[in-house]
Amino acid sequence: MASTTTVVPASRRHLSQRKVEAILGLVFVSPYLIHFVVLQAGTIVYSLFLSFFDSDMLTKMDFIGLDNYRYLFQNEPLFGQALKVTAIYTFVAVPVATILSMAIAVLLNQNIRYQGVFRTLYYMPAVVSGVAVALVWMWVLHPDYGLSAAVFNFLGMKSPRWFWSEEWALPGLIMISLWGTGTNMLLYLAGLQSIPTQLLEAARIDGANSARVFFSITLPLLTPTIFFNVILNIIGSFQVFVPAYVLTGGGPNNATLTMVLLIYRKAFQNFHFGYASSIAWVLFIIILFFSLLVFRSSDRWVYYEGGLRR
Repeated sequence: MASTTTVVPASRRHLSQRKVEAILGLVFVSPYLIHFVVLQAGTIVYSLFLSFFDSDMLTKMDFIGLDNYRYLFQNEPLFGQALKVTAIYTFVAVPVATILSMAIAVLLNQNIRYQGVFRTLYYMPAVVSGVAVALVWMWVLHPDYGLSAAVFNFLGMKSPRWFWSEEWALPGLIMISLWGTGTNMLLYLAGLQSIPTQLLEAARIDGANSARVFFSITLPLLTPTIFFNVILNIIGSFQVFVPAYVLTGGGPNNATLTMVLLIYRKAFQNFHFGYASSIAWVLFIIILFFSLLVFRSSDRWVYYEGGLRR
């Protein structure tokens, strides 16, 4: 007796393969989802809940409503200083880092010898631990026996006190932040290499010089990458903590007291976890405001291929 075989339609086989791929995708991404739900989403919700309590997480848990927020805006002497320091850091470091990393990417996009070596060298600082970088820069910028002091002495000038003075501590932190521009540079480099060469060649044939080609073609088509980097840099700058904590501890005289460092002091030094949670949520709202501001303004300056706006 001849055996019969059932022919499965191609459409059903294709649908089955999609289901298998979807299941495998969920399996592979499940560790991150579990991590996010258990260790991040839960703690985020709990911090909002905690911000309405006077709690040291050990002996007391007293509901006080909005008193933490009232005290923060009306009586906290360090909130304004921390907000000012963080704002200065962000609005100086982000534009400078954007311009610097873009300039490096444009230079490394040229056809030069040892191109791969230079790209590696510029990216390597971005993978070094933040604590290690801070300790190295503490030695480099030491006003008495650091490398910068030797350079200033050689030039016949007096070295700034950097992290040992109120005037130079914050500029020193901003300068250190530029050390990690390798990640931004790599993204700009990828954006530059994705620009169609036909557009650049057509502009040069029409007689456009290098500056005109860059500002009329390269820069507009690079704006999606700029947009992405600016958003990430704003979020990261408002949350700066490691350099200020390791190098200055917020000093001298709170000259480098950032918002996250203030949260750390209130939570892990003073054990006012409810109050620290309220500061964290205020910082979240500030970051959200500026991120949405950049998103809303992107319709006016972010372009994609063909000159189309978002």
